[in-house]
Amino acid sequence: MATSVGAARGRGAIDVARDLVALTKPRITLIVLVTAACGMKLAHRTVHGATWLWTLLGTTLIVGAANALNMWLERDVDGRMSRTRNRPLPAGRLAPSTALWFGVALAVVSLPMLAVGVNALAAVLGVVALASYVLVYTPMKRVSILALWVGAIPGAIPPLLGWAAAKGRIDLAGVALFAILFVWQIPHFLAIAVFRADDYAKAGLKVLPVERGERATNVAMLGWSIALAALGIAPLWLGLGGIVYAVVAFVLGVAFVAASAMGFRKIGARRARWARGVFAFSIVWLVAIFTALVATS
Repeated sequence: MATSVGAARGRGAIDVARDLVALTKPRITLIVLVTAACGMKLAHRTVHGATWLWTLLGTTLIVGAANALNMWLERDVDGRMSRTRNRPLPAGRLAPSTALWFGVALAVVSLPMLAVGVNALAAVLGVVALASYVLVYTPMKRVSILALWVGAIPGAIPPLLGWAAAKGRIDLAGVALFAILFVWQIPHFLAIAVFRADDYAKAGLKVLPVERGERATNVAMLGWSIALAALGIAPLWLGLGGIVYAVVAFVLGVAFVAASAMGFRKIGARRARWARGVFAFSIVWLVAIFTALVATS
């Protein structure tokens, strides 16, 4: 470890900066920003430019903080998984203390941005997301499959945060956006757990396919997909969306249920391919739903 730390200290500034950015999981952060922006747009069409700036910047930093601290806490787990062993900490390119203080610094900077630049409610939601992700979800992954449902809470907060940033309050339509993203995460991450089951087992993380088997996973994916299809219609009853959105939500909801149901017939290598297909389709579903919702509201 001393050799790794020494090598990390001797690297160029650009390489170190690249690894610091990697700690924030940029692709996940981008998805979070898009859903937060959708929440703002759906809440109010004429949000002040400064509110947009501070909301998106503060959200970027607080999500980056959560991801960096998650990587610091899980550096041993990441080292046992083929997908993550080349991340900056298990690969020895950064010292653990660097990741810790980087994550803390991002959190310290982001919260005043949300509290002062946006509003107190947005800051509170940011704190809840950060604390639940780092202090509850991350350690819980090692002890219970329920971590998935706990982790879906901070994952669903961004559109609600965007809504609160624009309106200064939480109402039923904002909660509906939260609920859609919460439920979406369950089949989405169960699909990942299916095709990465071996990695999760090696790392000692508790996921449904490893702990309860294929049938329990199939039942959960189908049930949550049905719930998602139903929730996709909910915005229409709350003054959001239009006829185009209704058609998109119905068609994609039925398709998601059908894709999940196919898992009961897949085994072996075909099952992994099916899970990857469901994972890819879940991304398409999310993008299409929020695009249609914003475009027709």
